[in-house]
Amino acid sequence: MEFQYVAFLVAILLLTLSPGVDTLLVLRNSARGGWQDGALTTLGISSGLFVHAAVSALGISVILLQSAWAFTLLKLAGALYLIWLGLMTLRSTLRNGVVPTASTDTAVQRLRPWRSLSEGVLSNVLNPKAVIFYMAFLPQFIDPAGSALVQSMAMAFVHFTISMLWLCGLSLVADRARRLRMPRLGRAFNAVNGLLLMTIGTIMARS
Repeated sequence: MEFQYVAFLVAILLLTLSPGVDTLLVLRNSARGGWQDGALTTLGISSGLFVHAAVSALGISVILLQSAWAFTLLKLAGALYLIWLGLMTLRSTLRNGVVPTASTDTAVQRLRPWRSLSEGVLSNVLNPKAVIFYMAFLPQFIDPAGSALVQSMAMAFVHFTISMLWLCGLSLVADRARRLRMPRLGRAFNAVNGLLLMTIGTIMARS
């Protein structure tokens, strides 16, 4: 049993540290509104893990994995959301040049918490990487003798903690870079970020 816990922890670390959609979104939003924006986005992303854990524990995963159209629909929704985020990033970059870098106070005043949280939740819930892990891989660590829901939520909490620490750290780094006030670099960063989001979404939609 101890080996299972170690294996789970290693798998969670690899899943969290590997660059992906969630990482891009946190960096994008940290550049947009500072570390607060990135932290709220991280909270939304990490909270979405409990949705996956609950779905997996309740057995809906079996339905999704055995129903090709349901899983395809979920992937398509996630792909379209990423493409939309990429388009909005490029639109903001072209219209404003680069996100404001005047001061922390300005960033806080322009912060919209609900937007940051909802973007994080949607990014994670519609992320195929998280879906596949929780719906196919997580049950491997469930003890049949105990409550599947309680165990899933406990493991999701471990993942939540690691995700919060890692992504909040990234948001602080991104915010520090934002404060260097290098407009051209910031504009290039936003453009690349938007293109990457659109590219990933397009690949997901076609796969």
